[in-house]
Amino acid sequence: MDQIRNFCIIAHIDHGKSTLADRLLEVTGTVQKRDMQAQLLDSMDLERERGITIKLAPARMKHVVDGREYELNLIDTPGHVDFSYEVSRSLAAVEGALLVVDASQGMQAQTLANLYLAIEQDLTIIPVLNKIDLPNADIEKTTAEIISVIGCKKEDIILASGKTGAGVPAILDAIVARVPAPVGNINGPVRALIFDSIYDDYRGVVAKVKIVDGILRPTTKIKFIATQSLGEALEVGFYNPKLVSTPALHTGEIGYVVTGLKEIVGVRVGDTITSAADGATEGLPGYKPVVPMVYAGVYPKDGSQFSRLRDAMERLKLNDSSLVYETEQSPALGMGFRCGLLGLLHLEIVQERLSREFKIDVVVTTPSVALTVHKTNGDVITVHSPMEYPDPTFIEETLEPWVKVDVVTPAISQGAIIQLVHEKRGRYKNAEYLSVGEVHSRVLLHFELPLSSILVDFYDRLKSISSGYASLSYDLLDEEPADIIRLEILVAEESVEALAALVPREDAYRQGKRVCEKLKEHLPRQMFEVKLQAVIGGKIIASERISAMRKDVTSGLYGGDVTRKNKLLDKQKKGKEKMKAMGRGSVDIPPETFLAILKPDAS
Repeated sequence: MDQIRNFCIIAHIDHGKSTLADRLLEVTGTVQKRDMQAQLLDSMDLERERGITIKLAPARMKHVVDGREYELNLIDTPGHVDFSYEVSRSLAAVEGALLVVDASQGMQAQTLANLYLAIEQDLTIIPVLNKIDLPNADIEKTTAEIISVIGCKKEDIILASGKTGAGVPAILDAIVARVPAPVGNINGPVRALIFDSIYDDYRGVVAKVKIVDGILRPTTKIKFIATQSLGEALEVGFYNPKLVSTPALHTGEIGYVVTGLKEIVGVRVGDTITSAADGATEGLPGYKPVVPMVYAGVYPKDGSQFSRLRDAMERLKLNDSSLVYETEQSPALGMGFRCGLLGLLHLEIVQERLSREFKIDVVVTTPSVALTVHKTNGDVITVHSPMEYPDPTFIEETLEPWVKVDVVTPAISQGAIIQLVHEKRGRYKNAEYLSVGEVHSRVLLHFELPLSSILVDFYDRLKSISSGYASLSYDLLDEEPADIIRLEILVAEESVEALAALVPREDAYRQGKRVCEKLKEHLPRQMFEVKLQAVIGGKIIASERISAMRKDVTSGLYGGDVTRKNKLLDKQKKGKEKMKAMGRGSVDIPPETFLAILKPDAS
């Protein structure tokens, strides 16, 4: 146990975590040079395409210091705010953290958020100044920022480059020297913390674990303390970064357990694995339950695929424990799921994974937040979707969630960002200057905003105002009263449930007009004129029209009097009116149109 070191890498998105992890694996000889590839620990195609880490990924390395071999267990973590739950689970399984900061960009909002999570867990922090090889790297300024935030000494900060490998041996030595060895009772009953899990079609649920007490061997009959499920450790091992089986997992080690369980509900992230025969009776503390930020409906485009979607959601939940869902039935869309997610990127990734991994096309409703509604009869209900929102005459008060927002930005953009926050119904709290010296070039701004205000286009506008330099992180606060109304969208005079939204009264016209314009732009034309209307109650507040497709009936004419042309056009006009009188017709809205409406406008 004295030779084990468990650590993770935390940083803001695009600060070089995955590249640095690649160099650590290469320098320690864990992966041969011929087998190396960029973003080695990012196993999903989606991660490679987008250049972001979505899932945490463990790997074991060996490193020799003064003739003694040490076992280093690394967990690479995501950097985007939507995957912060992955980071918090990783931190609970380690004793130290590499805080990676880009030398050209400095401390960012999510860097600070992850740092505070690590400090709460009482982890040893090793600051690493990455990308020192870049021509625009400002080492002195970024070093001063790290010292002012962490309070460390200048010599504690390691200068490194994930690209060239500079400083990587020094990082490995610092991990051995500074990170404490794990603590546990090797002679006690087995207790293993599940920090992640995946589903294998042939071997059932594979749990990623940290052995806190005891020794876990293959063929051991195991029990999950929280769910009381029983299973068998068919195989145990570690990640190298591929699965490598081993005769046993000892106290302090990080690895995997093949449980053989086909029932996914029996394995829960944060649960404790123990021996079924003489195991522990008390589980480990586990994790705080995840609090969804955004709610959206997910329905199969083809109603007959609901059972396939249910199986896919169960497997996705096993691999993505921040996903919360429950069955929901819609009169218009049929059976589906109401999903609780951590943000719009999280929603986009879930939709993409359903399409790629499970081959299911889904319709996603407009994202909304959970509202608390006090009715006039004294009842208090929680509303997750526009269809659940009661008639205004029965509502006494509506409360919406607020968030605490931290923005790190160049000081020159400070005024414009404060103005944006006021536009979004937010409040400015205070500012902290990160840079040291007379000229304050970077500032940390603290705001309070309604959660619904930052969902759609806040981040994009923030990036636009700051020329791409601002970064954002947020945490949930309390609820506050709000004037919320239900905005419905009619297409060809039929209400489209998936496009309904709960919006602040003062923002209803802008949102309604935007959706109508997007529909006009993206909906295919029909043989009849299509009305697009935004409605509150029975009142139309915005509308657009898509003109009918029309055959060129005059193409066969080759001269003669203009009355010949008018005669044909009048005949066509009468035919269109007759078609209109027979019925409005129905319009099938393709999934691409829903996506176009969900995505913010380009600015």
